[in-house]
Amino acid sequence: MSIVLNSDSFFNLEGLEHRQLFESGYVWEALKRLKEYMNDYDYPSLKGDSLVFNAPLPAAMVYIRGEIFPASACKIKLGDPAKGQFAVYKDNQLLPEAALIMAGVVIGGPKIALGSGVILESGAMLKEPSVIGDCSEVRQGAYIRGYCLAGRRTVIGHTTEVKHTILMDDAKAGHFAYLGDSILGSRVNLGAGTKMANLRFTGGEVPIRTPDGIVSSGLRKLGAVLGDNVQTGCNSVTNPGTLIGRGSMLLPNTTSPSGYHPPNSLIR
Repeated sequence: MSIVLNSDSFFNLEGLEHRQLFESGYVWEALKRLKEYMNDYDYPSLKGDSLVFNAPLPAAMVYIRGEIFPASACKIKLGDPAKGQFAVYKDNQLLPEAALIMAGVVIGGPKIALGSGVILESGAMLKEPSVIGDCSEVRQGAYIRGYCLAGRRTVIGHTTEVKHTILMDDAKAGHFAYLGDSILGSRVNLGAGTKMANLRFTGGEVPIRTPDGIVSSGLRKLGAVLGDNVQTGCNSVTNPGTLIGRGSMLLPNTTSPSGYHPPNSLIR
């Protein structure tokens, strides 16, 4: 039986906000479309007297539809935004669309979009363009290097580096991860220290190895594609051009061979 490498084989796209990225071709074709999609995205016009770019914010700010104002004017209830435990009030009125940008965050340009209920913790750096979906967290020390598209209720964790990557709804990279040129499906959970290598030592195009033979990716940089509900263990690594099917597990301290791994695989 031939291996099917389209997006429907890895993800349930129903209800996905950015599903047009995945509507045709091989699953990794979404990464080829990502730059154009994000360059054309309708970003809010950031404004605020205390807003600075490319330098740490001196005080905590509240963000609503591109407008940024001091958090000192608000009452803030901190908690897990994905569980509805985060809230911002002003003049005793709930601001349901508000996001919190803590002091020390670096905003690297105006092409940044934050959804409702987002928390950006101190020390995080977001380069443009970046889109962070509703009720998501970007934790202390995270480095978002641009062309990062994160869905709803996602987590980009402490000292996690993300570059040219898509995180679907409920995907979590909570601790010490590197995500380069990769796609994380819904409810993917990365163990601490997971690394997704995206460049071959010898250079050249990253091939996709399958039981049916080599498939050309057309990409010099390609990390991993993890289907819905995939889990990785702590300190695991994926080689360039790794495709892991839905519901699979990559065990701790394991380096996944490049190429295709079918759904419900146990990679050890």
